[in-house]
Amino acid sequence: MAKKNETMETPASSPTAGAKTKNSANALAAKLKTRRLRTVVGAVVFVGMAAGLIVGVSMGTMSGFGWDTFSMLCPLGALGTMIATKTIIPRAVVSLLLIAALVLVFGRAFCSWLCPTMLIDRIRDFFRSPKKRRELEEKKSSEIKAISQQELASLKAARGGHACGACGKCQTVHHGKVDSRHAVLGGALLSTAVFGFPVFCLVCPVGLSFATVLVIWRAFAHGDATIGLILIPAMLVIELVVLRKWCSNFCPLSALMNLVGRFSRTFVPTINDEKCLETARATSCSKCAEVCDADINIRHPEFGLRTMADCTRCRNCVDVCPTHAITMPVFVGKKAGKTVVEIPDPVMDDLEPKLD
Repeated sequence: MAKKNETMETPASSPTAGAKTKNSANALAAKLKTRRLRTVVGAVVFVGMAAGLIVGVSMGTMSGFGWDTFSMLCPLGALGTMIATKTIIPRAVVSLLLIAALVLVFGRAFCSWLCPTMLIDRIRDFFRSPKKRRELEEKKSSEIKAISQQELASLKAARGGHACGACGKCQTVHHGKVDSRHAVLGGALLSTAVFGFPVFCLVCPVGLSFATVLVIWRAFAHGDATIGLILIPAMLVIELVVLRKWCSNFCPLSALMNLVGRFSRTFVPTINDEKCLETARATSCSKCAEVCDADINIRHPEFGLRTMADCTRCRNCVDVCPTHAITMPVFVGKKAGKTVVEIPDPVMDDLEPKLD
């Protein structure tokens, strides 16, 4: 009896607990490895472009990159320019077509690999207190695991009828919130038509990021201190710090990419149901949803705030999956994410006591 109590008091010393801790640490290390790579890639590109602006050999910024006629414009800026001028601009049309092709292949990869707002988010997370970081992680984890438990419960309830309880016949499907980004996109295009110039370009965080570098450089290098030295960084802080979750709730550029990303079938995260803990072992996991920066629930897309059209190809879900059930194939012939499956009776028999 004493041995039993001793074991219960020190669960971390058991082989099973040690294995779980090690697996969790390995999964976290894998996730951070990709995240660090994306941060490095974004930082190198941003610093390179900013340095080019400072020394005067710039090839442009992410709002417009290239040489003379061989350039690629921001799709929102290109569309806004044509609306403002009420003319078809060949360079703008070519830019839109090129961006559309890239989004069809890589989705919103720009958001997770190159966008300056991603770097600002990393800085903000770095200075966030461990307690606050833990609270946010626990809140998101509890919400997502509740969805997983509901799915497993519905599977149990559906055994006498049809195969899957998440099809909407057993329980009401909760769709995501109204996408406010498309309202911002509509407002940006409407204001462009009304005022005759791309209004959103004045407050675009991508442009403001490079403008902040320039005004700070001019202030220190040439003593050129203007009101922009305060105004431009302040606007950037308001958008990305005060307006929380700018990318998922306000960014019209991500809304524009979302419209094209709906048709993307390449490099989309796909779940192998034979390996997924939830379908193969009827075990609540949802780690892929917990680490998704785009708020996509890959296992249960009908319950998530966002759909696969918003996938940024960040690979967090691939790296963190404990059974390596998620891959990003070159081409996905069917709809990615969750598929309708039937959990075998032996597994459901083991599941019943857990749900009861």
